Amino acid sequence: MSCSSSSGSEGEEEGFDSYRKGGYHAVRIGDPFSGGRYIAQRKLGWGQFSTVWLAYDTLTSNYVALKIQKSAQQFAQAALHEIEFLSAAADGDVANTKCVVRLIDHFKHTGPNGQHLCMVLEFLGDSLLRLIRYNRYKGLKLDKVREICRCILTGLDYLHRELGMIHSDLKPENILLCSTIDPAKDPVRSELTPILEKPEGNANGGGGGSTMNLIEKKLKR
Repeated sequence: MSCSSSSGSEGEEEGFDSYRKGGYHAVRIGDPFSGGRYIAQRKLGWGQFSTVWLAYDTLTSNYVALKIQKSAQQFAQAALHEIEFLSAAADGDVANTKCVVRLIDHFKHTGPNGQHLCMVLEFLGDSLLRLIRYNRYKGLKLDKVREICRCILTGLDYLHRELGMIHSDLKPENILLCSTIDPAKDPVRSELTPILEKPEGNANGGGGGSTMNLIEKKLKR
């Protein structure tokens, strides 16, 4: 279960205007973070506070989700609160069985638009909303509904009863599955070869869409 929204509506992009001082950090495929430990692979999604990228952890040889917060003070403060909550959740769940997304690492990254707080989370799959849409709103099999409900209630019980936290934004897009619907989009199941440097001749690697093309033009000025 995710503790915050990490993606926008399907078919939408975050737009060019928010890539400015205090806003998003422009990421290119192959960009290194945290001293080169994490390498950006492709964009997973975005929200009003951040963008989220699939990244490769060169230290553990695992794929992770890299959440890069906007740099303005109010967004940085929100990230600090999220880090505090997720750290507490991870510390109390050493075996990672409580169905709450796991915070692996966090750090600061300085770019042209300011200093961005970054969170490294375990890589999970599609949202429950995407699964509902994939099934064309026809519902799920009862055994799947029971399994999803059990996981949601396990996570909520852990947050509420053991940590004294209330999840105030519970909705299908904030509930993540353990894997992607399309196996080709799962870097482990698809045996994806990690990108360890920026692809030659294609600054954004095709992972950012038209928005990133505009950002690239601005960065080159």
